[in-house]
Amino acid sequence: MSHFYEKDMSGCGIIAIMNEKGVDISGERVMSAIASMRERTNGLGGGFAAYGIYPEYRDFYAFHIMFDTHQAKDETETFLKARCLMQDEEPIPTRPNRYITNPPLLWRYFLRPKDQYINGKSEADFMVSLVMHINANVVGAFVASSGKNMGVFKGVGYPEDIGDFFRLDEYKGYIWTAHGRFPTNSQGWWGGAHPFSLLDWTVVHNGEISSYGINKRYLEHFGYRCTLFTDTEVIAYLFDLLIRKHGLPLELAAKVLSAPFWDEIGRMEGSQRDFFTSLRIIYGSALVNGPFAVVVGHASGMVGLNDRIKLRPLVAARDGDMLYIASEDSAIREICPHPQKVWMPKAGEAVVGTLTPPSRKNIENGREGANPTSNGSDILIGKWGRRNGLRTLPAGISDRKGPG
Repeated sequence: MSHFYEKDMSGCGIIAIMNEKGVDISGERVMSAIASMRERTNGLGGGFAAYGIYPEYRDFYAFHIMFDTHQAKDETETFLKARCLMQDEEPIPTRPNRYITNPPLLWRYFLRPKDQYINGKSEADFMVSLVMHINANVVGAFVASSGKNMGVFKGVGYPEDIGDFFRLDEYKGYIWTAHGRFPTNSQGWWGGAHPFSLLDWTVVHNGEISSYGINKRYLEHFGYRCTLFTDTEVIAYLFDLLIRKHGLPLELAAKVLSAPFWDEIGRMEGSQRDFFTSLRIIYGSALVNGPFAVVVGHASGMVGLNDRIKLRPLVAARDGDMLYIASEDSAIREICPHPQKVWMPKAGEAVVGTLTPPSRKNIENGREGANPTSNGSDILIGKWGRRNGLRTLPAGISDRKGPG
């Protein structure tokens, strides 16, 4: 084989499905869809995120944690029980699968913070600080997910084998995302499989983030710690920062990560040009460079997004209340043979799915805007835009916040 083909830079397969009315979907469907893209992966990572799977614990944060040793488990439990009320805990149910070997200890905890430990923080900020501490300071422990009424199930193996191992055919949820990994620049390990998650944010990603170093340093200014040895981690934290902390609308946060080029901004008219100039200046370090296709899940929906010149494949489809986003049309048709609409999103164009009517699931995940009386655009327009006479968001950008 020619040396030009020694490294496959377009691997990884992603699929996301949701019912916008909140109707439950069996995990078998997403397992079937991701299995159809097996050739995009190499068995070094597979994973799933599911929303709506713990209705009996909807008021508690569900921590899915991986442990290399019992000592790491004991240390983590001592840390959490001192700061949180533990409603329940148990091993994550699994079944034997001959292709999944040497798994870590897999445990789940349903908890909420003790009021005396929050010390003026929001509840969500406090829970983020717990995740950051465990991932950075407890040797051999890794928090796979930490949101309410959702969970991440991932590991080393082909995704369909990981799904079977975690018995995902027994789960039902209104949103599912899945990933088959083909690592190119980092090792395959259980914590490095996708999805990556923080609170109820989850990210599945195909591509490479060449701006990882800049994004990482930017996030560290806000208390995030990137410790998981892969570039995808920054996307989960950027969405948490931009939407939960800064209160930006979901569509605008997508424009921050996949912003227009400067020459494109220069061809815009008037206030739109001023707006995107301000956006690039304020959030320049949050711009994600490199080839990527991502799907970000959250309690109230999901969003699919490409890089600015679409160097990774992404296709979307709708059929009634169902929204599908995937690397390949074939994965969608595996579970929806005749969708009503299929399209290829343009470079930098967000595909947004939202629960309707609005659900309280997002409120249960501890979201807060920077100002409960403001729309998300006030963060940008109120502080910066008035210098340029801006009063409204550009056409095509909603003033609706993301979840919350």
